[in-house]
Amino acid sequence: LIDDNGVQALAEALKTNSTLTILNLDGNSIGDDGAQALAEALKTNSTLTTLELRSNSIGLKGLLAFSEASKTNPNLTTLDLAENKIKGDKALALFEALKPNSTRTALDLQNSLIDDNGVQALAEALKTNSTLTTLNLRINAIGDDGAQALSEVLKTNSTLTGLDLEGNTITGKGAKALAEALKTNSTLTDLNLVGNSIGDDGAQVLAEVLKTNSTLTTLELRSNSIGHKGLLAFSEVFKTNSILTTLDLAENKIEGVVALAVFEALKVKSALTTLNLACKSIGDYEAMALFEALATISTLTTLNLAENAIGDYGALALAEALKTNSTLATLDLQHNSIGDDGAQLLAEELSSHSTLATLNLGYNIFSSHGAQALAEALKTNSTLADLNLSNSIGDFGAQALAEKLNSNSTLTTLNLADNLIGDNGAQALAEALKSNSILNTLDLKNNVIDFKGILALVLARKIKPTLITLELRDNSIRNSTVLALSEAFMANSILTTLELWSSRIGDIGARALCEALVTNTTLTSLNLASNLITANGAQTLAEALKTESTLVTLGLDGNAIEVYGALPLAEALKTNSTLTTLELWSSNIGDIGALALAVALKTNSTLTTLELWSNKIGDNGAQALAESLKTNTTLTTLELRLNLTGDNGAQALSEALKINATLTTL
Repeated sequence: LIDDNGVQALAEALKTNSTLTILNLDGNSIGDDGAQALAEALKTNSTLTTLELRSNSIGLKGLLAFSEASKTNPNLTTLDLAENKIKGDKALALFEALKPNSTRTALDLQNSLIDDNGVQALAEALKTNSTLTTLNLRINAIGDDGAQALSEVLKTNSTLTGLDLEGNTITGKGAKALAEALKTNSTLTDLNLVGNSIGDDGAQVLAEVLKTNSTLTTLELRSNSIGHKGLLAFSEVFKTNSILTTLDLAENKIEGVVALAVFEALKVKSALTTLNLACKSIGDYEAMALFEALATISTLTTLNLAENAIGDYGALALAEALKTNSTLATLDLQHNSIGDDGAQLLAEELSSHSTLATLNLGYNIFSSHGAQALAEALKTNSTLADLNLSNSIGDFGAQALAEKLNSNSTLTTLNLADNLIGDNGAQALAEALKSNSILNTLDLKNNVIDFKGILALVLARKIKPTLITLELRDNSIRNSTVLALSEAFMANSILTTLELWSSRIGDIGARALCEALVTNTTLTSLNLASNLITANGAQTLAEALKTESTLVTLGLDGNAIEVYGALPLAEALKTNSTLTTLELWSSNIGDIGALALAVALKTNSTLTTLELWSNKIGDNGAQALAESLKTNTTLTTLELRLNLTGDNGAQALSEALKINATLTTL
């Protein structure tokens, strides 16, 4: 871990470096001395725009230093000091940096132990600040007094547009203060109060002010213990407010006659375009009232009803509403209780509905019979582009969908994960792909597809290869199955992205894929993360990289590549001229692997992103990489977090930054 000594070297480099724009030092052991050194460098550095120092040990002295630096640095716009020692009055030092001379537009202080005293200091600074537009204070210890202090600022501040107070301890009293400020504030558009305890009292005062506020467009009140009185207050808002477009009331008590009143009010004058009601309490009774309102609402485009108890009767009401609704484009009904009858009712309406583009019916209780009905709707539906049917539709359901895909002309994404689909269903889908030219994303993860099914899917591409993304992880993929995949890729002329992460692919499978890469001329991205590939598999992939001419992104993270796998990969990088991104995080390559990659970087002229975090790289590896950065002119991103690099490694990297003119993210 980099401590104060190591970061001082980096700070020295920042004084002269002219290219680095993002520096990530999260999760180290930087204290006040290190923070002071960085702050001093910021006074003269003219390129760094983002500095991430989350989860260090920075206290009062460090905060004072950043405060002074901000008075003269005109470039740093994002400073992340979350999860440091910014508690109570200590925050005053940092918040001094927000006064008039600051240029910062975003400040992230999430999970920083900031209490009411700290927020009061922040509030004082914000009274004169004229640049900050986004403030993240989620997951702190801000209570009603802190909310009161912020409300005073909002009455006069003219730049803040987004305020995130999620996960604090604000009650109805604090909400009342914020509501009072909203009566005069003319800039705030987004207010997040998720996970507080404003209750009915807070909801009522916020609802009242929304009758006259003319700027707030997004209000998030999920999980706030709002009951009947608070919800009734919002029912009045819908009748008069024409500004609020996004409202999140999920995980509150929306039920019974109160729900009916709220939904009835939506008919009058609602301007809402997005409504989140994922609250576990809406059943068929409430859903019928909501969908009756939906039939007449002319603004709502996105409706989230996930994780409720809507069943077949609710589905019937929805089907009726869709006959006249002309705006709803996205509907989330996952994790409800819609069965085969409900699915059939929805299917009948979907066959002719002309606006719904995204429908999520995952994790309901319908079977292959419901899937068959929905499949029938796909024959004539002309708008649905994204459909999630993650239920237990099995092979019969998959076969029914496959049959209708031949005639569908709009569906581009089909999610059939977690469906118990086996080889028969996969073979049917493969047959459909031969004639369907629209579907480009098919998600079949976590089914029971084995060799025959996967072989059929990949061979289908030889005839009509338009599928861009095929998700097959967590099936019964074995090395023999990958052999079949590789055969298909040799003839494929369209596939650009292949995601096979977490698919239990070993070295034999990797070898088969490598053989395909030599002849395939379209695949640009291959993700083999979290498989069973060892150094032997990495060696065969390296051989392919020496001759393959199209692959630009290779993901091998989370495999057992280790040192002996890193060595041949590094050797391949010396001659490969196409790869721009190599992901090797959590591959246990250590210092020797890092050294080999460093040597390759001295001659490689195409790699721009190298991810090596969590690899047990110590000072020796970091020093080698630093040395290569002195001559490499293409690498822009080097990820080294969560390694074993100490001060000597940090010192070496800092020296490299004084010379390197291309690295932008470290």
